[in-house]
Amino acid sequence: MYEIFADMHVHIGRSENGKPIKITAARSLNFANIAEECVEKKGINLVGIIDCASPYVIEDIEKFLENGEAYEIEDGGIIYKDKVCIILGSEIETNEVNDDGKTGSAHNLCYFPSLKDIKGFSEEMSHHIKNITLSSQRADISAYYLIDIVKKYNGILIPAHAFTPHKSFYGNCTSSLKRIFKEKYDYIPAIELGLSSDTFLADKISELESKSFLTNSDAHSLPKIAREYNKLQVEGISFKEFLKALKMEDGRKILANYGMDPKLGKYHRTYCETCDKRIPGDAPVTSCPDCDSKNITMGVFDRIEIIKDKKDTKSPSFRPPYVYQIPLTFIPRTW
Repeated sequence: MYEIFADMHVHIGRSENGKPIKITAARSLNFANIAEECVEKKGINLVGIIDCASPYVIEDIEKFLENGEAYEIEDGGIIYKDKVCIILGSEIETNEVNDDGKTGSAHNLCYFPSLKDIKGFSEEMSHHIKNITLSSQRADISAYYLIDIVKKYNGILIPAHAFTPHKSFYGNCTSSLKRIFKEKYDYIPAIELGLSSDTFLADKISELESKSFLTNSDAHSLPKIAREYNKLQVEGISFKEFLKALKMEDGRKILANYGMDPKLGKYHRTYCETCDKRIPGDAPVTSCPDCDSKNITMGVFDRIEIIKDKKDTKSPSFRPPYVYQIPLTFIPRTW
């Protein structure tokens, strides 16, 4: 067994020939540059690139493999320079019904072991998404049905940035993942915490006691890769080993989550859109105390305080430490 570092949520801004993939991401974020950044600058051994269902990106991956720069392995993943394993993923926005019976939406991270698998997934999802070439597009199905499609192509599904006020399950759709996934809830091995949450906040919800937690960068530029990451104990770098670590099988496990203090996150506390300011205080906020407006963006802390079902934050015994760090880009003149 040995220790590796993993960042499982990195976007692609443009394809190699300049076609847009993630509109809000940097143009320099392409498949080859991400692999090089992980090897040469970030020391990341396992990276999840989550725009690989785009046909433009699939073309780039095929060229990447044809040029001999990397190779696929039987246990899943693409190995580059024998130092980093690239896990092919896709972020899909699903159409949900929230607790109030209204329409909500949530992002799902879907990971696959092989290029063949994600090509099949891409083809099938093109019937549920208007523009399969772009990142994080909204599907006409709920996650309850998406998870079956992911399994069909040997993949796994993990709720993305699970608590953020926009495009997440707890933040935008539900007070319980079990309500969404029903009998398929056990198919989910983990959740992604997001930049505005941490282990101690998430463990206020009892249904998450059986799930592993991931801290990922959600990088929209090369410098942002590994601003949050995970330390894993595995026997190799592959999709198979990653899945075993999430499920805590055969001695594999997550050893630590490295992330920002949630207070540094953009969505940690509720924001009044009318007053154009954050609302402080210890109690959860549902309206602005200054202008009495309900035109607010609910913060992660406030949302968790409302939906939590545990009086104290007692993490399960297997939960690894959450290590706070400040990204160098937050400190002037250090990058």
